[in-house]
Amino acid sequence: MKEFPIITALTILPLIAGIVLCGFDSQQKRLARGLALSVSLVCLVLAGLLWKNFDAAFVGLQFVERRSWVPTLGVEYFVGVDGLGLLMVMLSAIVVPMAMLASWEIEDRVPIYFSLVLFLQAGLFGTFTALNFFHWFIFWELSLVPAFFLIKLWGGAGRHFAATQFFVYTMVGSVAMLLAFLAIALATGTFDFIRLAGLARTGELASAVAAKLHWLGLSGSQLSLILFSGLLLGFAVKVPLMPFHTWLPSTYAEAPTGTTILLTGAMSKMGLYGFLRILMPLFPEQMRMVLTPLLWLAVITIIFSACAACVQKDLKRVLAYSSINHLGYCLLGVFAAVKLTDAQPSWTTEKAAVLNGVLLQMFNHGLTASAIFCFIAFLERRSHGLRGLNDFSGLRKVAPVFCGLMGISLFASLGLPGLNGFVGEFLIFKGAFALAGWATALSAIGLLVTAIFLLTLLQRVFNGPLNERWSKFKDLSVAERLIVLPATVLMFAIGIYPQMIIRVINTTVLKMVSQLN
Repeated sequence: MKEFPIITALTILPLIAGIVLCGFDSQQKRLARGLALSVSLVCLVLAGLLWKNFDAAFVGLQFVERRSWVPTLGVEYFVGVDGLGLLMVMLSAIVVPMAMLASWEIEDRVPIYFSLVLFLQAGLFGTFTALNFFHWFIFWELSLVPAFFLIKLWGGAGRHFAATQFFVYTMVGSVAMLLAFLAIALATGTFDFIRLAGLARTGELASAVAAKLHWLGLSGSQLSLILFSGLLLGFAVKVPLMPFHTWLPSTYAEAPTGTTILLTGAMSKMGLYGFLRILMPLFPEQMRMVLTPLLWLAVITIIFSACAACVQKDLKRVLAYSSINHLGYCLLGVFAAVKLTDAQPSWTTEKAAVLNGVLLQMFNHGLTASAIFCFIAFLERRSHGLRGLNDFSGLRKVAPVFCGLMGISLFASLGLPGLNGFVGEFLIFKGAFALAGWATALSAIGLLVTAIFLLTLLQRVFNGPLNERWSKFKDLSVAERLIVLPATVLMFAIGIYPQMIIRVINTTVLKMVSQLN
């Protein structure tokens, strides 16, 4: 298996299928849907083979493919996965079929819609496996362009503004990141993430920046801080970290729900992946220099987004702010792990706990948020587009299965013990309390506010007296139950036995910790 270029196959397959779909006639709707879903399921099988053949005890990259591309510029085709990359590939492979099935009722320009989804999937796989910046940046941008058109062409009434805002914010971040990395490559002569991380550990990266870049008489330390800031902006917009979040609520609300699933389930993890794969290994010293402001921004992201969710009336906007809130815990964990400590084993344990929690939370949030937005898609189908918090009442009486399954996803998002959301948050708080106690204590307020708005959602939509308007509201069909069943099973499985993921990522996490130390 390790001789077969499985990562290349995984990335190219949706790209080729997307190109094929572009040639379909607009009337070939059923065939377009079937082909797109079949390809996404084949990708899920390939991701499963990656998972099955991954050696969890091996320290380093696996399934590596490396070919010279533009040697004079230091550009290579270099792909591979460790525990972090594998987890994100598996998440993408799970989320994309869910997004397609949630979009099954779309009737306008069906081949193009599913073609764009497949292009986005290729961008996700490429982003999570590429290890050379040139190659990686192509896929980073490849995911942006399809998302823009999916929002602009199939979104709601405010889709044009939302799509433009999404594109401008993310493009500004991408440009800042591109300029920073070009400067790094100019100083070091390489785009290789792994080699650059090695240079950063020995101090050679900072020395090369100081020796090769001469901007306005700035010192090497100042130049490194500028480069760090460029990368930080690119990743912070993508997560997003407040105050770079303002594109997200309107984008999530106006995008077709299938696209929202892709945005929250997989694309939001690209920013966190960038923090873990690029920013933290290359610029740990610069992160420590501004650690207190970063921790404050993480706290603000957690608390303010939860409070904002409490006052929203649109269900998609409630869940958009909820997504910011949950990803804020991941940012808190990343920033806490960077803190400089001595070599005592207890500190290594705390950092390993917090980073294991971050990776688990990334996967769990993608799974849970995708399921919740899938339920929102089912709700919109039955209500002819209504999704206001006060538009419904008492749906539990006519749709008990709908209420029960969506309730499981909401409680998983809330962090109920026994479900997947609890484990990741617990590990983040366990490690972060030791590393950044004040920030973690303040962030705990977000847990309380999250409980308030999620329980309010359950109360307003599913409980209370039945609104007679919805007396004939249909419960979930067998097909709809099958769509959300895998995610629901995983919520219980990970909640009860988190070791199924931790055993895969722990070696990678320990390597991250050793590099930080």
